[in-house]
Amino acid sequence: MTMAGVISRGIRGPIIREGDDIVDIVVNSVYASEQADGYTLQDRDVIAVTESVVARAQGNYVTVDQVAQDIRNKFPAKKLGLVFPILSRNRFSMCLKGIARAMDEVVILFSYPNDEVGNPLMVRSAYLKNRYSGVYDFQEADFVKTFGSPVHPFTGVNYLDFYREVIESEGAKATFLFSNDCRYIASFCDQVLCCDIHTRNETRDVLQAMGKTVFTLADVMSAPVNGSGYHDKYGMLGSNKATEEKLKLFPRNCQPVVDGIQARIAKERGLHVEVMVYGDGAFKDPVGGIWELADPVVSPAYTAGLAGKPNELKLKFLADNDFADLSGEALQEAIRQEIKAKNADLVGDMSSEGTTPRQYTDLLGSLCDLTSGSGDKGTPFIVIQNYFTNYAE
Repeated sequence: MTMAGVISRGIRGPIIREGDDIVDIVVNSVYASEQADGYTLQDRDVIAVTESVVARAQGNYVTVDQVAQDIRNKFPAKKLGLVFPILSRNRFSMCLKGIARAMDEVVILFSYPNDEVGNPLMVRSAYLKNRYSGVYDFQEADFVKTFGSPVHPFTGVNYLDFYREVIESEGAKATFLFSNDCRYIASFCDQVLCCDIHTRNETRDVLQAMGKTVFTLADVMSAPVNGSGYHDKYGMLGSNKATEEKLKLFPRNCQPVVDGIQARIAKERGLHVEVMVYGDGAFKDPVGGIWELADPVVSPAYTAGLAGKPNELKLKFLADNDFADLSGEALQEAIRQEIKAKNADLVGDMSSEGTTPRQYTDLLGSLCDLTSGSGDKGTPFIVIQNYFTNYAE
């Protein structure tokens, strides 16, 4: 029995450019890491590839002008309402730039006290003082009078000033509203773009029922515009700033990548590894309250063995309850046998209490995101070992 638990290794790789063979680069980088770092791939290890390098290899980019053209195609009038955008210089500012370039006026409805993924628009104590006032929908002047000038407590950015500057630099007028009810924008705009990520379809349906012309960010750049990149399912969702005039979209058609890596290692090494492409991890910062999932999904593609959820027993529950009278090797052996004999589905079984029933890809994606980080670590590939090894093995 191995003494090592789950090991997550960040693997350094080269700078990926459009047209690079991502399967070849990943496999060769993992092999080089084995040699340099003194470990060996095993059956059931997991290889994860960050979505960013897959999109870069695909050349899945769009320009601000191409975004603006798609906005014009979808919204013929020159005034557009945006509902519930996230507060992000990296994630949304370039989308906003393209939108503003196509419009004469942009009306933004912000949720408060934070955006959909937890970025705070304001100091929460100011919100708490007013939450039972009976007034919940605000135009900008009344919002600032009530809550003060909103500054993000971590970045120090005033997102009203920042987004206003982005809009006005494109020659458009900026109007800001504040409410947690998407219907508030209906009095100001007949055209609406739903900019929320995980609640976009619900928001769209509500506003369409009010007779508005409505699209979501998933509909923008969902097909090529003047030779651009695109994403047929997620559009602009999951995009990132690349340059001052270009955005990288979420990677599309990733299944051949994960299947190709798995097949190559099986052919060359006789090993069955699982492979996934990962984006943001689905975890929440307990201090800042930020839910780290600005991408539409954690994993856009993964091999078949990563489908489903863990079916695991809680060892400390067994030790404290079923085998409270045992200790030492007798206790260990009893738990090993219990694991070997466990039911195929432990839903509702108290012996699994405390094991979080999340998808494998979401659990692993969070681990990968924490391992690789988003800064200058230069580790776009992850090897996770012993994840599928249990106490009985």
